[in-house]
Amino acid sequence: MAYLVFGLLLFLGTHSLRVGGDVRRDALRERMGEARFKGLYSLLSAAGLALVVYGFSVARDTPTVLWTPPAGMRHLAFLLMLIAMVLIVAAYVPRNAIRARLHHPMVLSVKVWALAHLLANGTLAHVVLFGAFLLWSVLTFRASRQRDRAQALYYPPGETVPTLITVGVGVLLWLVFLSWLHGILMGVRLMA
Repeated sequence: MAYLVFGLLLFLGTHSLRVGGDVRRDALRERMGEARFKGLYSLLSAAGLALVVYGFSVARDTPTVLWTPPAGMRHLAFLLMLIAMVLIVAAYVPRNAIRARLHHPMVLSVKVWALAHLLANGTLAHVVLFGAFLLWSVLTFRASRQRDRAQALYYPPGETVPTLITVGVGVLLWLVFLSWLHGILMGVRLMA
């Protein structure tokens, strides 16, 4: 569990530099220089992610069960993951209405992903991993929206075709994960 916690601190810590505002991140970037800042940021993020993956896999080998979620939670998680997949795609497709309306679909995708997995799993490792990501996404989304308001940021309205592409690719991605990719990447087959 220590590897998982340390990895989360590294990974989410580096990705939280803007949560309290840009002053801290900008000061670090100015003091270190752009290239060194990005290099260190990337190195710490990669190391944190590797520790999260390793720590979670070790913790899953000897699970500490906190509760057993009802079967309905698994179905709710499937539905929430459909939303999360559409949101993640919305972060990358230009001029879609989802991004225009929600402003930060990547962070919202992480929030929905973490919530879905918390609802469907009741082990300590799952609570630590997905609880940390849920807390991070709530704080990051709040900080991002505050930054948008402070900068009077304007998001142009989305267009129909990019929005339809976003939803279509999100549904396709969800189906691929549900039927195949989750089993390969995570070792847990969702559909037998």
